[in-house]
This record gives sequence, structure tokens and C-alpha cells, in this order.
Amino acid sequence: MATLQIDKLLETVVKEGVSDLHITTEQPPVVRSGGRMIRLETKTLTPEDTVSLMKSITPERNQQELQEVGGTDFGFAFGDKARFRVAVFKQRGQIGMVLRRIPNEFLTFEQLGLPYVISDLLNRPRGLFLVTGPTGSGKTTSLASMINYMNDTMDHHIITLEDPIEYYHKHKKCTINQREIGVDVPDFPEALRRALRMDPDVILVGEMRDLDTIAAAITAAETGHIVFGTLHTTGAQGTVDRIIDVFPTSQQEQIRTQLSVAIIGILSQALIPRKPKGLVAAYEMLVVTPAIANLIREAKTYRINSSIQTGRKFGMQLLDDALFDLWKTGLSEEDDIVIKSNNPGELKAKIAMAKKGLLDDEDEDEDDDDYDDDY
Repeated sequence: MATLQIDKLLETVVKEGVSDLHITTEQPPVVRSGGRMIRLETKTLTPEDTVSLMKSITPERNQQELQEVGGTDFGFAFGDKARFRVAVFKQRGQIGMVLRRIPNEFLTFEQLGLPYVISDLLNRPRGLFLVTGPTGSGKTTSLASMINYMNDTMDHHIITLEDPIEYYHKHKKCTINQREIGVDVPDFPEALRRALRMDPDVILVGEMRDLDTIAAAITAAETGHIVFGTLHTTGAQGTVDRIIDVFPTSQQEQIRTQLSVAIIGILSQALIPRKPKGLVAAYEMLVVTPAIANLIREAKTYRINSSIQTGRKFGMQLLDDALFDLWKTGLSEEDDIVIKSNNPGELKAKIAMAKKGLLDDEDEDEDDDDYDDDY
């Protein structure tokens, strides 16, 4: 009964193209579509229903972890139709689950609307490239697209360290080894330490969540590897500050220097509901020029945002400018973009001026001209 039921639910998820399926007691299953939560018109789930749904897909090892610590995560393939990242947890003593769909196919940079400058950064021989944004902002998808681009165009050895593995990569031009935390290796710091002995060109660190992992990632980037990392920060400026703040005050000056040498770019992203349905991404892009490396080294990160604004010719852009463009081109509603903004007050003021026709188009055109020449 339960397996049949989970299959039916997953079938719905795949057919409707929704991003998440939520299962909890005392309500029907709920899906997230275009950022909105929608209840399915099926029966209200009892505690017995959620337990049997959980057991029908959760590996033994994870069921044990659920009993011991009250929660577990794993990746799971629904035939060849889709893969899911599953979070199982206890709430009010009952079982709850969230299944996030991971698309089977890789999207191109064009399909994702990624900044064009990323392909230049990926051709660098070494450096730390960070992809940041809140949970559910599409970081995994962007990184999978970048790894796939390298796999199509370069002959590298790529090691990914993930918790859990989401997109599966085949060996094309690259040799790709994917290690799952908790299955293939106990934790991120250990995985990263081992990875350096495996003759890698590229290392993807699924989450840089502690001092050991961050320090090891910076060192790996300095010593001749491309290192991808993700953080749950918003905006390039906040990301740099967050990395430095993880370290004790006595080490911060040294880390600033190391980071300024290692880091090559930060992509910060947000997903916005698209009109009439679906989602569209807005990106902030920081390309680390010598001038920006200096700001990091000299503890002047508060000036990064204005450097991004003037660095359009290097392919940089602020998140709020990307959001404004989504509103201006009619792709997204004003309310939806203001919520995701780093400076909501300023963005609202800019939109109000644009509505009155008071924005100086010449300024924007000048920027665009620079951009075109360089492009």
C-alpha cells in the first residue's frame, strides 16, 4: 500500500514539475510549485501513513539514525525518472519528510541565466569559487552545471564531497569521483584532507560549515586546485565577512591575506517566482580583481558592493540590480523581488522612480556599453 502510494506521489511531483514534496501528519501531502505551497487533494495523513511512507524509501542505516538523533538525510532514485534529496525528521513525536526533486538533466549556463564570466573563471588553473545563497536557491543546480561544463570541455580529475550526492556525473572528458559524507567518508574535514592526496584538479566541497573545512578549502585553492564551495550567506560582501569571522581574532589577519590570494569569484543567488508560473534566478557576481583582493586584505570589505557596481565591465553585478532587471522586464512581481533584496528600501525607491520615469536611462546605457565592448 505505502510503496504504491509513494510512487503515486512521486509520479505527481515529476509530472507537475514541482520542486518539493512535504509529508506530515494531520494534513494531505503538500507540494511546492513556483515557490508556493499547494495541498494535494488526497486524504489527510495519519501517523501510521507517514511511518509507512517513510519506511518504503528510507535505507536501514538512515532509519537507525532517525531513531538515534531524530533526523536523517539521504539521496534516492525514483527509477530513471528523477532523483530526490530526502530529509526525514520527527516532529511532535511523529514522522515528517521533505523530498526535493533533483532534475535528471544538467542545465546549460544559458538556460540558468548564469553570468557569462563564469566560463572564464573555470578556465583558471587554481582558486576558490564560492556559490552562496539561502537553502533552496539553486546552488546545487548551478554547481552541477559548472562541473558538467568542465566535464564537457576539460580533461580534469574532479572530486566532489557531498552530503548527500544529488546530481550523478558520468565520466566524459573528466574523471569524476563523488564521495558521500557519512557513506564513503565520515565528515568534510577528513574528506578534504584525503582528497588532496588523490591528485585532484578540482574539488567540490558541498558545504563549508566549520573552521576546519574552510581553512582546508582555502589552502587547497592556494596550492593549485580549483575549489568550489557553498555557504548559506547572501551577497558577496557578507560571504567574505562570514568566512573571516569563523576564525579566532588572532588568525583573522592571516586569513584575510590567504583568502585575498585564493578567492577568484563569488556567485550569490536567489530564486524568484516567475510570471505566470515557474521560477527565475537572480545572481550577484563578484569577480576578484587585484583591487578587490586588496579590499579583502585590508579589511575594507564594506567597499565591495560599490566595487561590484563599478565592475560591470568585468562581468560583475549586484543582486539588487539583477532583481530590478527582473521587475523591469516584467518577469517577476515587485513584491517577490523586494523580499529577496539585500537593500529592500533602496530597491523600492528605485522601482518607484522607474515607475515615474525619473530614472536616468543614460547611466544604465553607459554601463551597458562598457559591458558590450568588453563582452
